[in-house]
Amino acid sequence: TEYARSFGAKGLAYIKVENGEWKSPIVKFFSDAERSVLTKKLAVEEGDLILFAADQWLTACEILGKIRLYCADVLKGHGKVTVDPNRFDFLWVVDFPLLSFDKEQNRWYSSHHPFTAPVAEDIPFLTSDPKKVRGQHYDIVVNGWELGGGSIRIHQPDVQKTVFEQVLQIPPEETRLRFGYLLEAFRYGAPPHGGIALGFDRLIAILCGTTSIRDVIAFPKTAKGVDLMTNSPAPVTPKQLRDLHLELKAAKRE
Repeated sequence: TEYARSFGAKGLAYIKVENGEWKSPIVKFFSDAERSVLTKKLAVEEGDLILFAADQWLTACEILGKIRLYCADVLKGHGKVTVDPNRFDFLWVVDFPLLSFDKEQNRWYSSHHPFTAPVAEDIPFLTSDPKKVRGQHYDIVVNGWELGGGSIRIHQPDVQKTVFEQVLQIPPEETRLRFGYLLEAFRYGAPPHGGIALGFDRLIAILCGTTSIRDVIAFPKTAKGVDLMTNSPAPVTPKQLRDLHLELKAAKRE
């Protein structure tokens, strides 16, 4: 529970299945029908431990994801679970939400980037219920590590304009100035297009059995972002700043 709280969880409820009984302070809140559905949904068996997090959907998923990895490490440490180091398990992560909501700014923003195509059948929800819209972006994961990601791009001018102006709330004049060339090009008939980018350093790290990509990079930066080979970042001279038309302003102390 304390580990979950370190990631922002309000708490962590549990149910322990022992001698055919559910043991937990929260069991009294479940009806027989709810217990039956939960047993079937989670394939609950003797000796299982069920953990719950109550929060916003995305927050709860992130917390439980970290707890899942933590439990796996504990089980491996006690010799209860073994992992074949020569086995590679791949999976595709799809059906990401196209949009996320910023509470402070009270508006939607792109989960991936503003050019990601929505799933075709979800396009009507762009203006009526944005949270339902799935994006056509995807990640490929191997042994729990993200190996690459990409997306299918929007190629219809009307859909792209709707995303810019009605969903992301970019003023029409700003849309014209920043993206007018793109919308104009789409009107001439751009084909559906997309792609994926793979992390070569991560791939090599996985093949070498190391968890840090710094182990497979020729001149890696330190954890503080320092390049030891070039001693960067380093101070610059006023002349260098002038040549690049840069000006430094010190932050105001409160």
